[in-house]
Parts: sequence; structure tokens; C-alpha cells
Amino acid sequence: RPHRTELYEDLPSACWPIVYSPDYNITFLGLEKLHPFDAGKWGKVINFLKEEKLIADDLIVEAREAADEDLLVVHTRRYLNKLKWSFVVATITEIPPVAFLPNFIVQRRVLRPLRTQTGGTIMAGKLAVDRGWAINVGGGFHHCSSDKGGGFCAYADITLAIKFLFERVQGVSKATIIDLDAHQGNGHERDFMDDHRVYILDAYNRYIYPGDGFAKRAIKRKVELEWGTEDTEYLQKVHTHVEGALNELKPDIIVYNAGTDVLDGDPLGGLAVSPQGIVKRDEVVFRAARSRRIPILMVTSGGYQKRTARIIADSILNLHSLGLIDKELATSGAGSPRVEQMIRDSAKDLCNLSLQ
Repeated sequence: RPHRTELYEDLPSACWPIVYSPDYNITFLGLEKLHPFDAGKWGKVINFLKEEKLIADDLIVEAREAADEDLLVVHTRRYLNKLKWSFVVATITEIPPVAFLPNFIVQRRVLRPLRTQTGGTIMAGKLAVDRGWAINVGGGFHHCSSDKGGGFCAYADITLAIKFLFERVQGVSKATIIDLDAHQGNGHERDFMDDHRVYILDAYNRYIYPGDGFAKRAIKRKVELEWGTEDTEYLQKVHTHVEGALNELKPDIIVYNAGTDVLDGDPLGGLAVSPQGIVKRDEVVFRAARSRRIPILMVTSGGYQKRTARIIADSILNLHSLGLIDKELATSGAGSPRVEQMIRDSAKDLCNLSLQ
């Protein structure tokens, strides 16, 4: 299969391995407000990180939209053709009025943002291997498999990122998915059902969507949580199982699905973890990965309250303050403000160089 390498361009070392595009955010006629998801949360995360002076526009990696040939690495042509029907997209995104919109609008206003986030996850996979870590501020569409979408997930970005790495990056032959979104990640589970290269740890509320019994057979470590699980029990289980999973198999890459829908009060998650508990959870996962020198790719996944953007930003700031994520500068003079400014100036155009 002829394949593009655009999503795998080498990026300048002065960029943070944080991937984002303003195209992530879904806005059309206010219809996005009919879904509990905050369809602008990704931009808000970036704004908080800018306010805290962690990043600047010129230092983040601009995500590129995944093209059909990228998507076909995992998806069937039949499935991609189905997305040309607005009612199919309405069902997947759970926004019924989308069914009545012309498909070209649905492609532009709903699917393009999701394709751009998917491209972002694929790009972040390569960045994670190169830099030791990467965060896609979007993505984590864990209910989508090669031939079926659902639960607001139209493209299987987690499966895609892993398949791209297996096919195109030497030395990556084993992956571990740590899925801590409140919902079971049935999409990647179906995709990797009989693939022994992929180890899946999934912790989720056992009583909510999708309750996919068939997909559960792919989970190596199943952590089924009760309604209203709180910080102490949650963090203890996360710690035990993350350590256990990584001791059982040392992968070449960890894909961490860091859903914030475990937050107390989330209308869909049904768990009761505090904001501090989520920050701590991400720290536990990154500590386990970094101490073992395993590259980690984090995607932000579900989270259906207005305050989740702040929590994601706080978590990234916490990881930075603990030295679990850092911007490796390529020059020995790193640290001197003048050199840093020079590097920033030279990186300015490069980071956002989206090849058309």
C-alpha cells in the first residue's frame, strides 16, 4: 500500500511534544450544545497552559488531518463510506439533528475536527517514541473500531497510532493500552482481540455504556468499578494494576487514555473521583512509564463537564512541575534565557509548518 509519511514528518526539537490544532473544536449553529460533551474543551486546555506560560503557540506541534489513506490503515472502505450518510454520523456522535444536515456540512464541522484529532494521535505516537512522551490534547476515541463507530467516536485513533508504530517505526513491536476513561474501551479491544502484541488494561464503571461483553475478552487486566468509586479506592486500584501490567510485560509504547469522565458529578461516568484525584492518577501513570523508560502517549478522551479542561491543564502542569514531562532542548546551552529565545525564534515557523 503506498503510504504518506506526512503524519510522521520529523519535528524540530524546540517544540514541546504537545499536539493540538484549533480545528479540534466543534462548533456549528450551537448544535454541539445538544451533546453533554464540551466540544470546545481542547482549546480551553491550551489556553490554560498558555496562561501559565508553559507553552506558546509557536512551540506546540500543529496536528494535521488524517487523510483517507491514513484511515485505511485500520478502517474498512465500507465504514468510511458510511460516514457519508449524515444519519450515521448523528448516531455515532449522539447529536440527532445532525441527521438533517447536508453531509458536506457534517464532514466539515463534525468529522474534520475528529479526523484532525485522529491525525494528532498518530503524530503523537511517533513523537512519544522520539521524545519519551507526547500528549495529544484531543483524541482517545476508544469506542470506535475498524468497522463501527459509537459513543462520539468516529475514528479509531488509538488503534491507528499503534498500527502506524508497528508498521513504520523500527523497534516498536509491543504496546500497552492503559484505558482509564470511565467507559470500557471496546473499540480498541475489538481491533486487537487476537493480537498478542497489544496488552490492554481497562478500568471502567461496569454498569454504563458500552457493556460490550465480546470486547471484554481482549482485556488482559479488567478493573470493573462500582458506582460512585472515590479517590482512595480508585487510586489504589490504578496504582496496583498499572504497576502490575508493566511488570508483566514491558511494552515499547504505552497509549494512555486519560478520560476525565471519572470526575465526581460527570453525567455519564457515574464515578466520584475528585479533581486532585485525577491529577494524581495521571502522575501515577507517567511515573510508572518514565521510571521504566517506556515512551508514553497520552490522549484526553471523555470528560463531560465544563471544569474538565482546567483539570487536564492542571494535570499537565503538575507532570511538568514534577519533571515527569520536560521539553528536551537540542542545544547544550539550554537554560540560558537568550539561547532559549533564539531557539524559540527559530522554531516559530517550524512547529506550525503544516505541509499541505
